[in-house]
Amino acid sequence: MNMAGGMVAGVGVSVFLCCCVLVVQGSTVPRPNIVFILTDDQDVVLEGMKVMNKTKSLIGDMGATFPNMFVSSPLCCPSRSSILTGKYVHNHGAVNNSVDGDCSSKAWQDGPERSTFATQVKTAGYRTFFAGKYLNQYGFPSTGGPGHIPPGWDWWIGLIGNSRYYDYALSVNGTKQKHGKLYSKDYLTDVIKNQSLHFLDTVGASPDPFFMMLSTPAAHSPFDSAPQYEHDFVDWKAPRGGSYNVHGKDKHWLLRFAPSPMKDTSVQYADSIFRKRMRTLLSVEDLVQAVMTKLEDQGLLYNTYVIFSSDNGYHYGQFSLPEDKRQLYEFDIRVPLLIRGPGIKAGQTITDPVMNIDLMPTIIEMARGETPADVDGRSLMPLLLSTQMETGAPEWRSDLLVEHQGEWALHAWPKYNCPHWWTLVTGCVPDCVCEDSYNNTYSCVRTLSTRANLMYCEFQDDENFKEFYNLEKDPHQLNNAINTTDPNVLNFMSERLKELVACSGKTCSYRSEQMLMT
Repeated sequence: MNMAGGMVAGVGVSVFLCCCVLVVQGSTVPRPNIVFILTDDQDVVLEGMKVMNKTKSLIGDMGATFPNMFVSSPLCCPSRSSILTGKYVHNHGAVNNSVDGDCSSKAWQDGPERSTFATQVKTAGYRTFFAGKYLNQYGFPSTGGPGHIPPGWDWWIGLIGNSRYYDYALSVNGTKQKHGKLYSKDYLTDVIKNQSLHFLDTVGASPDPFFMMLSTPAAHSPFDSAPQYEHDFVDWKAPRGGSYNVHGKDKHWLLRFAPSPMKDTSVQYADSIFRKRMRTLLSVEDLVQAVMTKLEDQGLLYNTYVIFSSDNGYHYGQFSLPEDKRQLYEFDIRVPLLIRGPGIKAGQTITDPVMNIDLMPTIIEMARGETPADVDGRSLMPLLLSTQMETGAPEWRSDLLVEHQGEWALHAWPKYNCPHWWTLVTGCVPDCVCEDSYNNTYSCVRTLSTRANLMYCEFQDDENFKEFYNLEKDPHQLNNAINTTDPNVLNFMSERLKELVACSGKTCSYRSEQMLMT
């Protein structure tokens, strides 16, 4: 659909853009508002949407659900940087959650942060509002302190550091604001909700469009739930079956090293984390309902796009890893994606493989702005509107790139009370089962089409380790088929991976045409 001029397919009326409104046959249609709700560490494979009935009803059922939504990296800061910039990790440079890994570093601020969906929608004439977690290292003295307001934001309420629910500090338009332990005024998910409602009260009567991003701490650690939900789900356990408590005997050394079956303490720990995470998401449910009600009460909902997603997945005992993310498997790289708004048919399920890098160009197209040429992702609007276009669904990509650079501590054993030789690892809780390491560094090509459902990964380690899965035959990735797969298929996947790790802009999105064995 060409919003800059010409004819809308199948409608036959002249359309052109004029300032902040769309002119159609002499009448004016206001430019749409956009609300983006981003959760933290919310998986979709392991029942991460189980408690999200309001969210599914108010957003997914009224628009589109994307069951094949992937992230560029199964870690907060790299993934969030991809969401903001529309770029793969190798192009935006924030490779992990550390300042040395360019998470909110000076280099990030001087480079990628200058071209995000915030800067682009601001240029397009939108008023912009942000509340919640930004990047893990944001707001510390080494990264500019709370006085640093990322470009493009008019209203800025940014969490300093990583997700917290109590005892945190915010940058409120550049001024540090401390919060304590009182639920009624400090619980961060509710603070985000209340600030967003105040923003909507402030701008609701204005004819100018707005973009609002709400970034909750849920369902990230430390998993503090609102007091009214503390006793919910007391009998729930982390999902069993699939790869739960299965030894990753043919996988990267970090998984081979994990004791299997897990100790009872690890099993109980994972179950407890699952329950706590679900409780934190109930407050996100309250936020979604409050925002949607406010939009409807103000007569704005009909012309507002609402996007719901997360930055990465999670696991609880899969391959005997007690709890975390960071791994290449489906439970860590798939996240929810729901979108509703003007022109989007209700009740859609769009199965094309999409990514977090697609959110930035999608938001820009919603705002009728200009997407920079170096963006790696593609706007989802052609998929969302394909039922109304004469050309039908667009040709879409089949190959996705996942990248992770391992995090580690030089001496991990004192922190985790582990053996003294525990070095170059991190996340060793509980029972000294470590979730990441310096050489848990990999790149994967994930191929998903009507002809193939594959994953091929290469590690940067002393073993030059590789993993390959045909998910049609092995949906839980139980058996590494690297030694039993046709070498021609492996060579093709290796070459495709080389292309993707060097890609930029449009070269990241072309569809591979070669037939792959399934």
